[in-house]
Amino acid sequence: MLDLIFYPQTGQIPVYVEVSESLYEWLARSEFAKVGHSHLRSISLDGEELQLSVVDLEQDIRQGLAQFLRDQIIEESDRVLGKLNELESKSEVQDMTYRLRKFQELRKCVENPAYQYFQRV
Repeated sequence: MLDLIFYPQTGQIPVYVEVSESLYEWLARSEFAKVGHSHLRSISLDGEELQLSVVDLEQDIRQGLAQFLRDQIIEESDRVLGKLNELESKSEVQDMTYRLRKFQELRKCVENPAYQYFQRV
């Protein structure tokens, strides 16, 4: 598993969105990776100043990421709904809806104005 990290105001705890390696690789090849550019920023974590390569979540970048994730949620919903009747177990449902749940989790972080920076580790 790999993390996508959202950093709030200085002194607050970042949020880690854990994604599978395959989803991370897919995101890295998608438009998601093309929205915004990483810059070195000094971020304070646990009283320690770290130089991290992060994307500033400015309004236009936030909107671009949110729109990309909304589009993926729509596509993934269509795919899941088309196959839902074929699933027989809770495990199959969880596997089938994994990407949908992760897209939603990422969208909520992107749209949350408390987060100033985003790190694609």
